[in-house]
Amino acid sequence: MMTQNRPLASDYAPYYAKYIQQVPDGDFLETLESQPAKMNSLFGSLNEKQGDSRYAPGKWSVKEVFGHINDTERVFSYRLLRIGRGDQTPLPGFEQDDYVKTANSAARTLASLLEEFHAIRRSSASLIRSLDDASWFRRGTASGKEISALALAFIIAGHAIHHQVILEQRYLPALPAS
Repeated sequence: MMTQNRPLASDYAPYYAKYIQQVPDGDFLETLESQPAKMNSLFGSLNEKQGDSRYAPGKWSVKEVFGHINDTERVFSYRLLRIGRGDQTPLPGFEQDDYVKTANSAARTLASLLEEFHAIRRSSASLIRSLDDASWFRRGTASGKEISALALAFIIAGHAIHHQVILEQRYLPALPAS
């Protein structure tokens, strides 16, 4: 398994560099598998009122960020499946703001969002473990841009890290007392 190789800049659109750069060196599967525990520590102590909080007007709530992390991982994992299996059908983009508006995350508990993250992550990690060496080099098109299977796996890990950092730096300091 090629979980220690980093994707090249030519493996993804420049927009995704911010996620890929978040992934530490080493085995990214270990990073993926350690993230649920980090999410537990980040969200486990929050109450529902805090989950509904935003750090500024017009920004997503904590629950909406978490719902976004879940939805986005599903989309990227699906892309990884298709491209890793050699499917050359161009894959459409998705509008994250529309997903957040219709996901109804505010009606959910933080515990249910965390449980969902765990299930999605187990599925993503299982898919990643199933890929053979040839799969990692496969390329496809998503959102009108060429991307490799390896880059998608890094994007999955890096996207969660990206939002974890935002939650820690912007949201947690602005939360109301429990």
